[in-house]
Amino acid sequence: MFTGIITDVGTIEAIEARGDLRVRVGCGYDMATVDLGASIACSGVCLTVVDKSDGWFAVDVSAETRARAAPSMWSQGRRLNLERALKVGDELGGHIVTGHVDGVGEVEAATPEGDSLRLAIVAGAAVAPYVAAKGSIALDGVSLTVNEVESLAGGAVRFGINVIPHTAAQTTFGGVRAGDRLNIEIDILARYLGRMLEARSVV
Repeated sequence: MFTGIITDVGTIEAIEARGDLRVRVGCGYDMATVDLGASIACSGVCLTVVDKSDGWFAVDVSAETRARAAPSMWSQGRRLNLERALKVGDELGGHIVTGHVDGVGEVEAATPEGDSLRLAIVAGAAVAPYVAAKGSIALDGVSLTVNEVESLAGGAVRFGINVIPHTAAQTTFGGVRAGDRLNIEIDILARYLGRMLEARSVV
C-alpha cells in the first residue's frame, strides 16, 4: 500500500532479459533499511525487491506487468518515481494507492499556467467511468487531483490536472511533455464501487 507521495526519483541502470525482466534501479534510499522482498512502487507499479546493494535495488518485471504499464517504461536511463510501502502510523499525505495499473493515458498538452504546469490527459474507455472532477488519481505513482473531466467519442475521457512546482521538482513531472504515456491508477473506492455496480447488474 502506498500514498502517491514520491520519496525519490530513481534511474534504470541495467536491464536483463530472463524468464521475466530483471531491472536494476539506482536510487538514493539507504538500502540497509530496505529488506529483500519489500515492495517499492516504481512510477505507479508495485514491484518486489529481489536484490540490492548500496545505491540500487533490482526487481523482476513479469510479462503481465509489462503489458499493462506504459510501453516505454522499461528502458535503460528511464527515470522512475519511487515510493516505499506505507508503514502503519505513517502520514497519509496523498490518497490510498495500491500500485496496480488500471490503464495508460497520453499527455495531450503540457501548458505552463502561472508557476504550475497544466496537463491534459486522454485515457481510454476502461478508465473513463472512474475519473471524476475533484477526485483523486495516481499518474506514474503520483497522487494528484482531477480538475475537470470531458467525455470523448468512443467512451474515452480527457481530464486536466495541475502540477505545482514542488511536485514537478520532486518527481519526473518536471520533464513531462505532450505525447508521453503515463500509468494510471484510479481511486480504489471508485474501483470497488464500479465492481459492485457491475455485479449488481448481473444478478
